[in-house]
Amino acid sequence: MMKKENTRETDILYKGTRVKKNARTPETLPLYLTTAFNVDDLADLKNRYKEQGYTYIRTRNPNRNALSELVTYLEKGQNSIICSSGMAAISTTLLTVCHSGDHIVADHTLYGESIDLLEKLKTYGVSVTFVNVADRDEVEKAFTKHTVAVYTETISNPTINTIDIEKIAALTHEHKSQLIIDNTFATSYLLSPLTQGADIVVNSLTKFANGHSDVCLGSVTSSNAFIKKAYDLQVLLGTTAAPFDAWLCERGMRTMDLRVQKQSDNALELARFLKNSKFVKKVHYIGLADHTQHQLAKKQFSNGYGGMLSFELSENETLINKFLNKLTFVHYAMTLGGYRTTISHPATSSHYDMPKDQRLKLGITDGLLRVSVGIENINDLIEDFKDALTVYDV
Repeated sequence: MMKKENTRETDILYKGTRVKKNARTPETLPLYLTTAFNVDDLADLKNRYKEQGYTYIRTRNPNRNALSELVTYLEKGQNSIICSSGMAAISTTLLTVCHSGDHIVADHTLYGESIDLLEKLKTYGVSVTFVNVADRDEVEKAFTKHTVAVYTETISNPTINTIDIEKIAALTHEHKSQLIIDNTFATSYLLSPLTQGADIVVNSLTKFANGHSDVCLGSVTSSNAFIKKAYDLQVLLGTTAAPFDAWLCERGMRTMDLRVQKQSDNALELARFLKNSKFVKKVHYIGLADHTQHQLAKKQFSNGYGGMLSFELSENETLINKFLNKLTFVHYAMTLGGYRTTISHPATSSHYDMPKDQRLKLGITDGLLRVSVGIENINDLIEDFKDALTVYDV
């Protein structure tokens, strides 16, 4: 009996939904926007579960898995999860690591919202002690019998300092705790925390990794055992990343090494220029030879010192606004790590809700400006800053 033809009303839903010829080896990974993958029957479904195959977008997606493979390789870990933002990566990590009654030692110069998250954990019975992680003795004194983790960054925001990872890792492990490091500012191109003793590495892939200012993503890289726990929690929290963001980020990361090298080279030259300007009070960049942590940075970092720097001008809001307005192609942005140079004022952005006395103790003055250096021609970049600084010639 001949099968009855479907109506247009039905066929418009099904025609063109399957690839009918061999399409297994595309030059570029396709974008899998589908929310679900169909299964043939219950036997097929059971096999999907067994092999951790694709069924539903929140649990697994080919684009997320592809990006996870790339991040894991670059960070030299065993496995990774890809999250919907850097904060999603941080929150998923911390909620996997700690439980009520646990204690965390955290660096006092963490990204502002990382500090806010840790403060929020206190309401769930997790205690937190903020210290200068660059000071080993201060870290040592902060440990308690309930400490489960030390949480810090490879390069602090926005004071651009670093830490001795091997020393802090050894101390952390002496106390049977885990070292969590945010590697966003450095990227795996400049530094590999896991090979220097860290247990868990988080990244805001939104920044230098993607590098094109068009996605919001994060990652967590660690051992298979930890990532299994983090993944199980991630599925429940719903912090998984969108396929399109994962696809874009994977594309962006193919040129990460090229971009970060250029950004690091440019940042060093710009830092040297600013250091010699009579209008600049201080420059924060670990690549400068007279920086107090330069020798440590030389030991730990490869290929340069990153694309982030900060510098201090006089605390005159009117002049700061004139300076910002006189810049021609460098613009203010509430993010960083893109291929274009951007600038921000931490006191009114990343650390706007921190009490002023606490902020000043960290060195975040009202005259501090943070720069995310791009890949422009360095002479053009320096000229833009040089011209804008003339507003201080009064």
